[in-house]
Amino acid sequence: MSTAFFKDEEGAQIVEYALIIAVISLALIVALQPLTLGAGIGGVLQKLTNCLTTASCP
Repeated sequence: MSTAFFKDEEGAQIVEYALIIAVISLALIVALQPLTLGAGIGGVLQKLTNCLTTASCP
Protein backbone atom coordinates (compact mmCIF):
# COMPACT_ATOMS: atom_id res chain seq x y z
CA MET A 1 0.00 0.00 0.00
CA SER A 2 2.80 2.46 0.78
CA THR A 3 4.33 2.12 -2.69
CA ALA A 4 0.98 2.87 -4.31
CA PHE A 5 0.63 5.94 -2.10
CA PHE A 6 4.00 7.34 -3.13
CA LYS A 7 3.41 6.64 -6.82
CA ASP A 8 0.03 8.40 -6.85
CA GLU A 9 0.58 11.79 -8.54
CA GLU A 10 -2.99 13.08 -8.85
CA GLY A 11 -2.64 15.75 -6.15
CA ALA A 12 0.71 17.02 -7.39
CA GLN A 13 -0.81 19.50 -9.83
CA ILE A 14 -2.64 21.38 -7.09
CA VAL A 15 0.55 21.75 -5.07
CA GLU A 16 2.45 22.94 -8.14
CA TYR A 17 -0.20 25.55 -8.93
CA ALA A 18 -0.16 26.74 -5.32
CA LEU A 19 3.62 27.14 -5.41
CA ILE A 20 3.44 29.07 -8.69
CA ILE A 21 0.79 31.40 -7.26
CA ALA A 22 2.89 31.93 -4.12
CA VAL A 23 6.01 32.81 -6.12
CA ILE A 24 4.11 35.20 -8.38
CA SER A 25 2.48 36.86 -5.35
CA LEU A 26 5.83 37.38 -3.65
CA ALA A 27 7.31 38.80 -6.85
CA LEU A 28 4.42 41.26 -7.17
CA ILE A 29 4.76 42.34 -3.55
CA VAL A 30 8.48 42.99 -3.99
CA ALA A 31 8.01 44.73 -7.35
CA LEU A 32 5.20 47.01 -6.17
CA GLN A 33 6.71 47.87 -2.79
CA PRO A 34 8.63 50.97 -4.03
CA LEU A 35 5.38 52.42 -5.34
CA THR A 36 3.67 52.24 -1.98
CA LEU A 37 6.46 53.35 0.36
CA GLY A 38 5.38 56.55 2.03
CA ALA A 39 2.13 56.77 0.09
CA GLY A 40 -1.23 55.20 0.49
CA ILE A 41 -3.30 53.78 -2.33
CA GLY A 42 -4.35 57.32 -3.24
CA GLY A 43 -0.73 58.30 -3.81
CA VAL A 44 -0.15 55.26 -5.98
CA LEU A 45 -3.23 56.03 -8.06
CA GLN A 46 -2.12 59.65 -8.41
CA LYS A 47 1.32 58.54 -9.64
CA LEU A 48 -0.31 56.19 -12.10
CA THR A 49 -2.63 58.93 -13.35
CA ASN A 50 0.29 61.33 -13.78
CA CYS A 51 2.27 58.73 -15.72
CA LEU A 52 -0.63 57.99 -18.02
CA THR A 53 -1.62 61.60 -18.68
CA THR A 54 1.79 63.27 -18.94
CA ALA A 55 4.91 62.48 -20.91
CA SER A 56 7.11 62.07 -17.85
CA CYS A 57 6.95 59.63 -14.98
CA PRO A 58 8.92 60.31 -11.78
